[in-house]
Order: sequence, then structure tokens, then C-alpha cells
Amino acid sequence: MYWQKNMDKNIRINKSTYLVSQMDCPSEEQMIRMKLQSLPQVKHLQFDIPNRKLEIFHIHNHQVITESLHQLKLGDEYLDSEEAALPVKADESKERIILWWVLAINFTFFLVEMISGWLAASMGLVADSLDMLADAIVYGLSLMAVGHALKRKQQVAKISGYFQMSLALIGFVEVLRRFFGVAAMPEFEIMIVISVFALLANMISLYLIQQNKSKEAHMQASAIFTSNDIIVNIGVIVAGSLVFWLDSRIPDLIVGSIIFLVVLRGAIRILKLASN
Repeated sequence: MYWQKNMDKNIRINKSTYLVSQMDCPSEEQMIRMKLQSLPQVKHLQFDIPNRKLEIFHIHNHQVITESLHQLKLGDEYLDSEEAALPVKADESKERIILWWVLAINFTFFLVEMISGWLAASMGLVADSLDMLADAIVYGLSLMAVGHALKRKQQVAKISGYFQMSLALIGFVEVLRRFFGVAAMPEFEIMIVISVFALLANMISLYLIQQNKSKEAHMQASAIFTSNDIIVNIGVIVAGSLVFWLDSRIPDLIVGSIIFLVVLRGAIRILKLASN
């Protein structure tokens, strides 16, 4: 045992840096983690999502790693390699607590917005609820990253992706039905009130994430994701206001369609994640 520990200390660690042009949210981060963490030579992954950079700490050369990254088709470019020490593992307990809170907030507002959306005849609210569900799925997958086998994570990701895609497609069909058929006018008051509460919830989530002041990739990615959700919430509020001013359901259908596209794109990414 002592001999084995000394051998581990003497192993040379290399750090290879990549530019990944399409890495802009937690979905791509999870795709990369699932692809590379199964490689025995990979010892640590360090993400810089705002700058689209990935640092991989590994043994041996980077050829197998580079080939694996190419398979994801995320626009990766190898930059350089150098000898480096493994980063000290940070205490993840606080980050996990925050991610659980953010997941709980997103899933709660998925239920609230879904029910309110159907009651208010608002496709914008229904679509926003699916966006909240998509976020909850990604946060859940991030929390599963510790202590579960790759195959288990891929199975959960696949089920989540198909479920999310099915809901998005059903939403599109409903948008078309309401656009070409006779449908009730959305209740703009419920649209605006519920969206304001969802906006506040996302602002609280963003505050919790930023207060942690973590430089870890999944926390930075969560902040970006939540910031995007705030923009979506504002879009539904604007749609509710336009429904009132124009006395038309078209603004609600347009915003709903845009959000459904975002959800569908997220589902495709999750399924791509599960298949690699």
C-alpha cells in the first residue's frame, strides 16, 4: 500500500488546454464530463465556460482525449499541454446545498407555471414551466455527477431528454391548434403575476449562486443558465402586457413558440449527452 502511494505521487501529470467554441451552458459541460471521465488517463477536468476553455489534467499523452472530444462535435481546438500539479479538491458541500435549493426552486415553479398556464390559457407560461423543468433536469444531472456510474447517468439523461422533447412537441402542437383554431384569450393578469414570482425565484437562485463565489465550472454555468431564465421570465411578462394592450393571443403564442424551441434544443443536447 505504501509502495502504491509513492508510485501515485511520482506519476507525471499533464495539463492540456482546449478551446471549445460551442460550450456555453451546463448541457455541454455534462456532455464533456460523461465523455471524458470514463477515460482512465483523465484525472481532473476544469471548465471556464465564459471563455469557452477546458483544462484537462491527465497522464500519458492527449491523443485519446482529443479524439474523444472530437466525437462530441462541439468545435474543440487543442491549444497546448504542460506539466502541472493536480488542483486541490474543494469542499463541495456548500455548492451541493445551493444546487439542491436551485433545483427545488426550478421544479416548484415548473409545477406552479404549468398549472397556472393551463388555467390561464397561456402557452407562454406553459413553455416557461418546461424551461424551468429543463433547468431542474440539468441541475439534477450535475448533482448526480458524484457517486454514480456513467451508465446510470446516461440512462437518466436519456429518459429526461425524451420526456422533455415530448412535452416540447406537444406544446408546439397546442400552439398550432390555438393559432389556427378557436381558443380562449390568455388571462394576462395571471401571466404577469406568475411570471413576476418566477422572475423573483430566479433572481434568488442567481443570488445564492453568486454569493457562493465559486470558480467551479458547474456553478458558473448555473449562474449563466439562471441569467438566461430571467430573460425568459421578462419575455413572458412582456407577452402578457401585449396581450392586454393588443387584445390578442398572438404575443403569447409567439413567446411560447420561442421558449418551446429553447426547450427542444435543450432536450436534443441532453439526448446527445446520453448517447456519447
